[in-house]
Amino acid sequence: MAADIVIDALTMAWFRRKPAPGLIHHSDRGSQYASHAFQARLKKYEMICSMSRKGNCWDNAPTESFFNSYKNERVHGTRYATREEATADAFDYIEPFYNRRRRHSTLGYASPMQFLAEWVSSQHEKDLAA
Repeated sequence: MAADIVIDALTMAWFRRKPAPGLIHHSDRGSQYASHAFQARLKKYEMICSMSRKGNCWDNAPTESFFNSYKNERVHGTRYATREEATADAFDYIEPFYNRRRRHSTLGYASPMQFLAEWVSSQHEKDLAA
């Protein structure tokens, strides 16, 4: 992928959202992200560059897994009439379903909320035993 493509995408996102200075932009160490031109654009927009460590392909795995689930379970084949409709549907997928009801194999087939509640309870029990 050429640096100009990611620079154009960054510029488009910046103009649409106008994020506050200090936004963290995380990427892998691809040449397009490490290029002087892309780094200069990050600096111009007062963004902080964050990159994966060399050879660390696992940094983005949880995010990529989530977006794969989101696209396959909710978005694929759906046409939204407005941005607000898409935003509301994304919230409906993430908050009531993905976080509270959807079982995750990496969490022992518990939902994230269940897993967190069980972890907090186990920490409380450890504190009481100490």
